Amino acid sequence: MPPKSITAFFPAYNDAGTIPTMIIRAAQTLAEVADDYEIVVINDGSTDDTGRVLDEMARHYPLSLRVIHRERPSGYGGVLRAGFAAAQKDWILYTDGDAQYDPREMTQFVEAAADGVDLVQGYKIKRRDPFHRVVIGLAYQYFVKFLFGLSIRDVDCDFRLMRRSIFDRVQLESTTGTITFEMVKKIQDAGYRIVEVPVTHWYRQYGESQFFNFPRVARTLAALLGWWWRLVVVKEHLRSK
Repeated sequence: MPPKSITAFFPAYNDAGTIPTMIIRAAQTLAEVADDYEIVVINDGSTDDTGRVLDEMARHYPLSLRVIHRERPSGYGGVLRAGFAAAQKDWILYTDGDAQYDPREMTQFVEAAADGVDLVQGYKIKRRDPFHRVVIGLAYQYFVKFLFGLSIRDVDCDFRLMRRSIFDRVQLESTTGTITFEMVKKIQDAGYRIVEVPVTHWYRQYGESQFFNFPRVARTLAALLGWWWRLVVVKEHLRSK
């Protein structure tokens, strides 16, 4: 049986121009695919009108939308961990609030989440970004896959549907973008079943990427070594089981 209890979670940072569309599309699609659902949005210290827009959206969706405001940014890893902890349904679907992925495509994620599947992972059919971001993204993706022995096609695709119970066993620590490969590596090594579906990636229409600047990429690459030691060499996440 496909999932019938779903939390759709969107982290939002300066996404005032896109988050209303994400919520509306998610609400429409969830009503079609789930018997029990909620939408959770964490406003992670936005400096634009994201907070005001979300409060207005909450008035339109008082029964299904929960908005959590944070005064200061907690980092991508920090906001994802908070969203997973806030989820109350059996399955968690998440993607970013910048509308580069379409929540309406969650239908194929739900269809793929058959019995025995724990994580449905998206992979981009084609990346819609400026050329330099495509090059950096591909280099980063293949390097991380090789370094950590990841089996999925696209570790950089933040569009996932997963059982909330995964996080009863998998404990995440990252507060930055390193949470992406930390999460996938720990879930994979714990023996959970992962299936993949293709998704459409859209050009960014509003705001700026929080990851694709050279200082942040450099810090992430430096952090890779520490995580490689912990997850691949020492395998501390397996020793604690």
